[in-house]
Amino acid sequence: MREAKPFTAHYVDVQSSRAEEVVRERLRDIGMITLSGFTSRTVVREFASRIMDITPHRDSDPDGLTTLRDTRRHMRLAGYGGFGNGELAPHTERSGVPEPPRLMLLVCGTPAHHGGDCLLTDGRAVYADIAARHRDAIVALSKERTAFFGGGDGHATQVFTEHPDGRVSVRLRLDGLARFNPTVQSYLPDLRSTLTTYQIRLPLDAGQGYLIDNQRWLHARESFTGNRLCWRVLGEPRFPLLRGFAPASRSAARPTASGRVVVS
Repeated sequence: MREAKPFTAHYVDVQSSRAEEVVRERLRDIGMITLSGFTSRTVVREFASRIMDITPHRDSDPDGLTTLRDTRRHMRLAGYGGFGNGELAPHTERSGVPEPPRLMLLVCGTPAHHGGDCLLTDGRAVYADIAARHRDAIVALSKERTAFFGGGDGHATQVFTEHPDGRVSVRLRLDGLARFNPTVQSYLPDLRSTLTTYQIRLPLDAGQGYLIDNQRWLHARESFTGNRLCWRVLGEPRFPLLRGFAPASRSAARPTASGRVVVS
């Protein structure tokens, strides 16, 4: 895992006069920002409504937000990991629907007593690393309908989708609602390892959060103890946002002495 201080590096002051403009620029360029100053659920929704058209779904409350806490009732139910206190593997939000929401905002209302850090992975870095070392893996993981995410009404798809314009989007889950074609099974251990290599830890205090492009970034969570509470908002951007990410060129993806690929 990369040791870094991503909260400061990706921080956007939502009180500044150019806040919405900067948010849009950062999402187009990097696909992720960090934020603070969310003093209530109402403030979270007001900000989200300026950036996205909120998408209601199975787990959302009437206002469109989802309250994430350990309910102590969902721990053994596949697909309900966000309502427990266990570790969550890297995943795309709502990976089992035909068109997952483009944006996800997560805000901490009450931090955990211990653990519960958010873990984020840039799919662009993962794609560049695997492509530089094992092009055959990228070909296999990009082949259509080699993965099935969700329950009986889930969706047949692939980990990487290479679009006609050259851009790439990532979609993944690694829990009990993920099934993979035998042709990609041998590549999954390396995929899991690479996800960990580029993972960044993001502890959140009360009122802090992050906003990600759900077609580029994968998110995960440490297990925790205590009454951790977060609010999650899903939706479609209220501004033009190209699909996924532009893959790094071969000259920009440079292997280091440790074997990790640096993407510039």
